[in-house]
This record gives sequence, structure tokens and C-alpha cells, in this order.
Amino acid sequence: MSKYNFTDLKRNLESKGYSVSVFEKKEDAANYINEQVNQKSIGLGGSVTIHEMNLFEILSSHNVVYWHDKKPDDMTIMETRTAASRAEVYISSVNAISEVGEIVNIDNTGNRVAAISYGPAKIYLVIGSNKVTADLESAIYRARNIASPLNAKRLNRKTPCAVNGDRCYDCNSPERICRNLSVLWNKPTGADYEVILIEEKLGF
Repeated sequence: MSKYNFTDLKRNLESKGYSVSVFEKKEDAANYINEQVNQKSIGLGGSVTIHEMNLFEILSSHNVVYWHDKKPDDMTIMETRTAASRAEVYISSVNAISEVGEIVNIDNTGNRVAAISYGPAKIYLVIGSNKVTADLESAIYRARNIASPLNAKRLNRKTPCAVNGDRCYDCNSPERICRNLSVLWNKPTGADYEVILIEEKLGF
């Protein structure tokens, strides 16, 4: 299988104000982030991609890292999420990105979409090639009907999408995880954003 060509997406993202770095492998991207961030407070968004890159383990050796998947013993999950959103650096993946650079995320609590939109001074968005779609409509479709059901199943939620693993049912289950939708049409002002594009399939 040929590698995804990020040339056009990189150019489109840069035209929207983002810094963009492209890596062939997730290990190269993780090493790059590790070299850029030192002695900082870092927040991590809920992300299978971050798990696959071992970013918590790598960055924790020389930074203070807040991640609700690896919460400190003396903090609740919500306290950890709040600390992550107020950190100097925030790192997350995304649910989908269109080829013109529109970035789509669906969230439950809202901590991830909030931190990506406002708060930390530096934000890294780590994106595998499987997250790229043709346009905004297909990006939203991917976030709702591919990423969200897979995440609901991973989290053992009692929702129709988790049971069937095929699409969003727009359910009213109390365990529904798709409650917030965020679209970044352009880079938000007030923070330094860097998009890390990786020529591998990562996360959901």
C-alpha cells in the first residue's frame, strides 16, 4: 500500500496559520515532540493515538503530564482533566480532518475540544493518515460513524453504536459519548498550533 501524500494537506493547513510537521513513523513523531517539550506542564487528550505513540511514558520523564487515562492517585479524573486543560502544552489527536484542513472532533465531557480551542499556549494535534477525508461533510461523518462507535466500544459503553460497531444511532443513552462537536475551520487565535502528520494509520 502506498503512503498517503500529505503535500496538499500540509500546504492547506499552513495557509490557515498552522505549523505543520510530517513524519513517516509514529516513533519519529514522538521523538520530535519529546525534543520540543522539556520541563513543561503537559495535558493529554483522550486518544488511542497517544497510547500507540507512548507519549505519556516518554514525556513524563522530564515534564509534568496530566492525563485522565493515567491520573495521579491524589486527583480525581475531573481534576486531572481540568489540570490538563490548563497546562502549558496540550497534545491530542483528532477524529477527522478534511483535505482542505478542517479539523473535526467529537467529545463527551468536552475537556478535549475545550482545551484544543482555548487555554494552553502550545497545542500539538497528532494525526495519522487514516483520519484524512475528502471534505468537511465526510470528516463529520467519520467522526460520528467511525471514530465514535469504535471509542464507545473501547470504553465498554452501553450504546447501540458500541454494540453494533457500525454507525451513530443518535441515541439518548446515558452512556452516550458523542455530546460535543467541534470544527476548526482555521487556526484559533491566541495559541501556537502545530499539526503533526504521520504517514501511518493511528487510532480511530
